[in-house]
This record gives sequence, structure tokens and C-alpha cells, in this order.
Amino acid sequence: MAYFPAFLKLDNKKILIVGGGNIAYEKLDHLLDFTKDIHVIAQEYSDEMLQRIKSENLEYEKRAYKEGDIKEFAVVIVAVDSIELQAEIFQESKKYNCLCNAVDSVDYCDFIFPSYIKKGDLTIAVSTSGASPAMAKHLRRYLQNMIPNTISEFLKEMKALRKSLPKGKERMKMLDEKAKNYIENWSK
Repeated sequence: MAYFPAFLKLDNKKILIVGGGNIAYEKLDHLLDFTKDIHVIAQEYSDEMLQRIKSENLEYEKRAYKEGDIKEFAVVIVAVDSIELQAEIFQESKKYNCLCNAVDSVDYCDFIFPSYIKKGDLTIAVSTSGASPAMAKHLRRYLQNMIPNTISEFLKEMKALRKSLPKGKERMKMLDEKAKNYIENWSK
């Protein structure tokens, strides 16, 4: 099954990561590009994970997950080896209307993490719906090399123009032409 591409607004949405190993660290690293409202529960933490949690001043607990831990969270990432625990948390997430991602267990996921590029306000996501994460990674790298480093400044300028100019067809036409010219000029 293909996944519907969507960008979630994480403002005022608490995220829970269950797990403290290398995969949990990867998910934490990605999430920190978009929010810092993250809580972690794990029995053991890798040195890298613990260091990042502390440097970002995140809340964490060193203990096993227990039923009810997700009731205050909008999103839960289950990064543990136990398929049984992944299944339990996924089922529990339905009770609390919490989106769940169980790493490497698509049967227990409401969403998956795409490979993505983030440069300022630009975010490009690449997914193969789980068919080949390696292909998504390499395609992301290819695309990332094509995007100029000036994209962040250009998007700041476009945002300022959108806020300052009156809405209407003239504004739409001018902004469209400006974006078209920027893209045409970067490939020269």
C-alpha cells in the first residue's frame, strides 16, 4: 500500500519515543529538525542518545514502557526490538487517537519516516512506501546536491513579499514568475 504524503504541523503536539538505542537516536535526530516537544522512555540509552537528549534539554525516563504512557501524546515512535511491545503500543495508540510509528514494522505504523531534505523553509520528502529505503536515501542525496545553498534566502524573500503585497492575481503572477526564474537560473 502506498502512503499519502502529508506534512504534519507539530506545534503543541507532544511526541513520545519509546527506546534509547541507535534507531531511536535516528528518529530523534529527524524529529529535532521540526520540534523539541519530545519525551523519551527507555530502559537503556546509548551514549549518543543520552548526550543528545541532555544537549537539547529533553525530558526522559530510564524505565520500561507501561500502559497509559502514551495518553498525553499526539505521536509515538516505538524504537524497540520487541515486536510484541510494538504491537501492544500500536493497539493502545488507537484508544488515545495517537499516531504511531513502530520502526521496521509497517503493520504497526500509521505513518512512516520518509527520507527528506531540509534547507530553511524548504522540506522535500522522498518515499518508496517501504519498498526500498536505500533507493529513497540515494534519491534524496541526488536531489540534495541539485538544490542551491541560496534557497533559504530566496524563500525568506518570497515569504516577506507574500506578507507585504496585497493578495490578488498580480501578486500570484509576480511570485510565480520570480520562483520560475530562480529555478531556471540555478541550473545554469
